Amino acid sequence: MSSCLEQTTKGMKIMLYKQTLKKVSTVFGTVATAFIVQQSIVHAADLPTIESGTLLIGSDMTYPPYIQIEDGEPAGFEVEFMNAVAEHMGLEPEYVDTRFAQLIVGLRSNQFDVIASLLYITPERAEVIDYVPHTQTGSSILTAIDFADSPSEPQELCGMRVSSIQGASWIPKLQKVSDEHCVPNDLGTIDIREFATAPEATQAILSGAVEAQFADAAVAQLAVEKRNGALKITSEELIYPIPVGLGINTENTELKEAIASAIEKMKETGEYQEILSAYNLTAPNQDEVESALSDS
Repeated sequence: MSSCLEQTTKGMKIMLYKQTLKKVSTVFGTVATAFIVQQSIVHAADLPTIESGTLLIGSDMTYPPYIQIEDGEPAGFEVEFMNAVAEHMGLEPEYVDTRFAQLIVGLRSNQFDVIASLLYITPERAEVIDYVPHTQTGSSILTAIDFADSPSEPQELCGMRVSSIQGASWIPKLQKVSDEHCVPNDLGTIDIREFATAPEATQAILSGAVEAQFADAAVAQLAVEKRNGALKITSEELIYPIPVGLGINTENTELKEAIASAIEKMKETGEYQEILSAYNLTAPNQDEVESALSDS
């Protein structure tokens, strides 16, 4: 009887000991989790953003499929991408709708923390802002479906009125083609007409205000799909293929590093490639970035 009592008592002690360990373990796990979450919050709060805990993102929301308003909310490639970036940074994304030509001015005057709006990487822009490269695209030429000519490259735009979104990186390149090829060969200038938005540049074709539009390849494809056979893409290959980056103020190196780190995490989880693939985009390599920065 005494032996049985001792064993029972011993068993109860072991059970109580295990329960105590379980409680301690649970408490420790809760504390550890809370500590990790708290550290993440502290880290996010320490980032040099304009508003604590928020990532203000400047974008021209008239540029589908990259970024646009759908049902009153920002949507498109840049939104999906930046929402994932912000989540990995522990920040709340907030979008500031700004026309493309004013984005760099807005960034430098601290209206937002970062530009995410199909910002091509160019030497001229790199003189005033910094980049975190995140994808690559190129340009296409659009005309009306019944337009007699089918220009496939910039040199074939001589003598034409050509629409473009205002401030696009290809405008100086088209002007150079006009000055160095079209004019010396008496082919007429490329008359570049700039519009505040890509849809307005497309409408200029349909109204007869221009003969062609120079646009980002994905934007051009979407315009053709939405205009029910009224437009055609006449270029056969990507023109001026170029990497695209997120724009950041040059002095904000800590934020740049945090965004780059978030993108690396996205690559590890597979989010990065998943988002790019959904929009038929590719990732730039360092050689392409360096080439874009040195291209004059």
